[in-house]
Amino acid sequence: QKNSCVLPEDLKNFYLMTDGFQMTWSVKTDDTPMPLGSMVINSISKLCRLGGSSMYTLPSAPTLADLEDDTDEEGNGDKPEKPHFDSRSLIFELDPCNGNGKVCLVYKHAEPVVSPDTEIWFLDRALYWHFLTKTFTAYYRLLITHLGLPQWQYAFTSYGVSPQAKQWFNMYKPITINTALLSEEADSFVNKLDPNKVFKSKNKTPVLKKKQPSQPPGSQKSHTSMTSAKTSSLAGNSSRK
Repeated sequence: QKNSCVLPEDLKNFYLMTDGFQMTWSVKTDDTPMPLGSMVINSISKLCRLGGSSMYTLPSAPTLADLEDDTDEEGNGDKPEKPHFDSRSLIFELDPCNGNGKVCLVYKHAEPVVSPDTEIWFLDRALYWHFLTKTFTAYYRLLITHLGLPQWQYAFTSYGVSPQAKQWFNMYKPITINTALLSEEADSFVNKLDPNKVFKSKNKTPVLKKKQPSQPPGSQKSHTSMTSAKTSSLAGNSSRK
């Protein structure tokens, strides 16, 4: 009522069941537990609006709305239109992401009347927007699937997760982090097999074998030369006698 908007049905059902959600898990290194995974959905009291107040207490202090630029590219083709920090959009924080950014519930069309259509976007630390899902249910499934690993939202950005976070992904979620590599560099990971070439039937032409003589011609020549030599020697002996 304060913001003149209605929660999406799936998120409203979630809050009717539980006022927020938080789950953390740790890994043990050298018998010392170290916090790693964190899955958070802010409670109703922490579902704060972004861009509504100034960053500082001064009356003329800049706000997030001052970052808006009319030259920003709107959504074209497959890229959806990005949210706005000014009055054109209503943005609420769902997850603070441990300071690595913010997952936000976005009402992109707030003028003149707030549209009930919402989307889930990720706002990184450089204040760039990245689209995640169209519904809260789809985002909740992503959150559970990625186990709340550090910086998992950056897997949906153009620059990806950090090297340190990638090591955790390779350890606990190797399929998730390697599917993108398989799709981008399929030639280097997947052997392409053409069954038509492998199992192609070859028409073998029968090879006619020639009958070879019992003795090779070279041996015959040597044999005849030896017999002629023997006869000549015998003739010479008889003439001597």
